[in-house]
Amino acid sequence: MAKRNADPISISQALGEFVEKNKLSKGMDKVDVTAAWYKLNPAFETYTTSIRFDRETLFVNLSSSVFREELSYGKEKIRTMLNEELGREVIKKLILR
Repeated sequence: MAKRNADPISISQALGEFVEKNKLSKGMDKVDVTAAWYKLNPAFETYTTSIRFDRETLFVNLSSSVFREELSYGKEKIRTMLNEELGREVIKKLILR
């Protein structure tokens, strides 16, 4: 029978180790970025048609050109707020389409 580790660890620590060991952090970042986008502003859910996160760049397709233009003025602030929500700098660039 295998010997058990006497030091208990928390579930979050165990999940963190699992994600790191199996190289799942990129996939988890995609999920976290999408959730942070919708959490940032309820209006985003209304006008967002698709979100794609690839190589530190967040691509957001919007259904309203007026809304896209309005958001383009504050892209840097939105990127900063998303990174603050995520707790680290995950998004380097934000592209609104």
